[in-house]
Amino acid sequence: MAKTLLAEIVTPERILYTNEVLMVVATTPAGEVGVLPMHMPMVTELAPGEVRLQTGEGAANWEFFSVSGGYLQVHEDKVIVLADAAVAVSQIDKARALESIELIKERLAEL
Repeated sequence: MAKTLLAEIVTPERILYTNEVLMVVATTPAGEVGVLPMHMPMVTELAPGEVRLQTGEGAANWEFFSVSGGYLQVHEDKVIVLADAAVAVSQIDKARALESIELIKERLAEL
C-alpha cells in the first residue's frame, strides 16, 4: 500500500475534512505547491483558489475544495489547511452560484 499523510481542512467554524490522502495540491501566492508523504515541514500562505486531495490511485480519486485563502501547514505526515472559508466543490449549488454572480455583476454596474 502507498504511504499516506493525514489531511485536514479547517475553517473557523469547523473541521471540514479529515482523511488519509496520497497528495495535497494547493495554490499559494507564488504558484501551486504539492505535498507528498515525508515532505519537509513548512508553513505557507494560501491564495484564494483550489485545494486538491488525491485519495487513491488514478484520475478519478481526487477531492476538490475551494478556499478563500488562509495557511497551509506541513508537519511530519500531516497537512493542515487553515482556511478563512472553504467548501467542497461537490457541495456547490451551481444554480445558486450563478445567481450570486449575476447579482454581483448588477451591483458592480451600479457603481
